[in-house]
Amino acid sequence: MGDIARAVPRRVALALALLLATPARADEAPLTDVPGDAARGRAIVADRTRGLCLLCHAGPIPEERFQGNLAPPLDGAGLRWSAAELRLRLVDGKRLNPDSIMPSYYRVEGLHRVSPAQRGRTILAAQEIEDVVAYLLTLREEPPR
Repeated sequence: MGDIARAVPRRVALALALLLATPARADEAPLTDVPGDAARGRAIVADRTRGLCLLCHAGPIPEERFQGNLAPPLDGAGLRWSAAELRLRLVDGKRLNPDSIMPSYYRVEGLHRVSPAQRGRTILAAQEIEDVVAYLLTLREEPPR
């Protein structure tokens, strides 16, 4: 880690080393026995009442206007991350970045300021997570510059 530590701030180098050294976790495996459906995943990503993805991300969904720019574009997600990495980001992205504003779509423990009606409930069901992962894996072109 010596070369890395000199090239980037220590905090970034440590985070990178931990990510590279971390073995696969159980929640990175598929959440269901049924493979994800990319068409259903696209519908979830585009739906501003369920996934809310386009609130922060832009993606190759031209019929949806006013897409976000707070988070990385979804274009190219299938090139940048594996299914397990995408799943972890959806299930509990704060494990990768504690300062992330992205919600944990499949976590129910350790959350704060959750309405009583939502306590113990995930934002997306297990099959919906798998559908979104399947869709994101189809995005293999980098965003336009």
